Amino acid sequence: MATIKPIQTSDKSKKQQVEEMFDSISKRYDFLNHFLSLGIDKLWRRKAVNYLKKDNPNMILDVATGTADLAIECLKLNPDKVIGVDLSEGMLSMGRKKLAASGQDAKIELRKGDSEKLLFEDSTFDACTVGFGVRNFEDLDKGLAEIYRVLKPGAKLVVLEFSKPRTFPVKQLYNLYFNTILPLWGRYISKSNSAYSYLPESVKHFPDGQDFLNHLEKVGFKQMKMQALSFGICSIYVGTKS
Repeated sequence: MATIKPIQTSDKSKKQQVEEMFDSISKRYDFLNHFLSLGIDKLWRRKAVNYLKKDNPNMILDVATGTADLAIECLKLNPDKVIGVDLSEGMLSMGRKKLAASGQDAKIELRKGDSEKLLFEDSTFDACTVGFGVRNFEDLDKGLAEIYRVLKPGAKLVVLEFSKPRTFPVKQLYNLYFNTILPLWGRYISKSNSAYSYLPESVKHFPDGQDFLNHLEKVGFKQMKMQALSFGICSIYVGTKS
C-alpha cells in the first residue's frame, strides 16, 4: 500500500506532516468539515455510534479525535468516560474549548497521543471509535493492532471513513466534487495548500471496503461488518475483539 503524505516531496514522515497539517487548519477545521460535507458528516457520526448502543460501553476510546465531534456523539451512549487522543495539539485545543463552552468536559478527556503507541494498559476500553482518521495512520496495521490491544475481549471497534463510490452517476459526481471543487474551496478557506489536496489523494489510495476488513481481520478482529453510507461516499466498519 502506497504511503500518501500531505507533501510527497518532503523528507518528513507522514506522522509529522499530518500533525503539522492539522495544526495549521485547526481553527477552521470544524467549519470546513460541516461546510464541505454539506452537514452530512453529523448524520454519519450518529449512525456510527449507534453500532455501540446495545453494548452500553463505560470506557470509550476515540482515536484521531480531532476537535472531538465523534467523542461528543459518544456521550449519547451515557458512558462513564470518553478519552480522545490525537497527534495534533492544535485540534485538541479547539476541541477542549468546544467542550468547555458546552459543559461537556466532565466526561470527555482529550490527550495528545499516537495511534501506533497508545499509552494505555491492555484491555482497558469497552469500545473504540475512529472518525476519518485511519487514512492518516502512518502504519495502518500497527495502529489497528494497538487499538485491538487496548480493547477488552468482546469490545467493538467502529471506524467511520471515506470510501470510493463505484456506481454511475455517483462515482462521476463524487470525483468531480472531491478532486476539483473540494480542494479549491478547502484551499481558499483553510489557507492550506496541501490539506485539501491530500484528502482526495489519501481516500483514493486507502484500502476501503473488503480490503479494509481484511486489515481488521489481520490484526485479530472478528465478526466484522461494513455499511456503505450516502451511495458509498463514506463507510462504517465494525470489528469485535475475540
